[in-house]
Amino acid sequence: MAEDERPAVLVVEDDRELAGMLAELLAGEGYAVDIALDGQRGLHRGLTRSYQVIVLDRGLPAIDGLDLLTRLRARGVLTPVLVLSAFGNPADRVRGLDAGAEDYLAKPFDIGELLARLRALRRRHQDVARTLPLGVRYLNLDSRCVQRGPNGPDRDAIVLSERECALLATLASRSFRVFSRDELRSAVFAGGQSDVLIDTYVHYLRRKLGRAIVTTVRGVGYQLGQG
Repeated sequence: MAEDERPAVLVVEDDRELAGMLAELLAGEGYAVDIALDGQRGLHRGLTRSYQVIVLDRGLPAIDGLDLLTRLRARGVLTPVLVLSAFGNPADRVRGLDAGAEDYLAKPFDIGELLARLRALRRRHQDVARTLPLGVRYLNLDSRCVQRGPNGPDRDAIVLSERECALLATLASRSFRVFSRDELRSAVFAGGQSDVLIDTYVHYLRRKLGRAIVTTVRGVGYQLGQG
C-alpha cells in the first residue's frame, strides 16, 4: 500500500511511552499515525487534518480529552473516536459516549481487541462517509443529491451537477472552516480556473438550494452556511 493511501489515525495520548507503542503498533497494521501529546495539539490536528479514526486519552494536559471531543464535534468534525482511558467504570463510559465518542476502551487493554475495534470503527465510518450533513439537509455523494435525511433519496431531493457537488462537498467536509478561492480552485477545479467560475458555481448552488447554503466571508472566501 502506498504511503498516501494508508488510513490516517490520530493518537492523542500524553504518556510518551504508550503513545510510542501505539504509533509503532498502528504503523505495523498499515496506518499513517500522527501523535499529539496534549489536548491543545490534539485539538489543532483534529481541526486541521483529516483522519479515518482518532484514539483519545481522557486525562490530558492543556485540554481534557472529553472537552477536546466536545469541541471537535461542535466544530463539525465527525471522525469516529475511540476513547482509551484508565477511567473505566460504567459511569465513565457513559460520559465518554455522551460526549460524542463512538467507542470506549478501558486501560489496560488487549491489543487484539483495540485493533478489532478500530477496524470496526473504520468500517462503520466508511458506510456513512458518503453522506455529508448540510445543516438540516444532507449531501449524498453517490447520487449527488441534497436530501432531507441521511438515508434518502426522497421525493424532494435536489440533484447537483458534478462540479456543484464537488464544491458543496468541499465546503461541507470542514463546515467550520472558511475556504479561500485559491483553495476551492485547487480542490474543485484542479487549480486551472478563474475566481469568476468559483463565484458562478456558488451562485448555482444558491439558486438550487437557497442563498443560506453558502456564506460569503468578505475578503477571505466561502464557508458552508446553514441551509
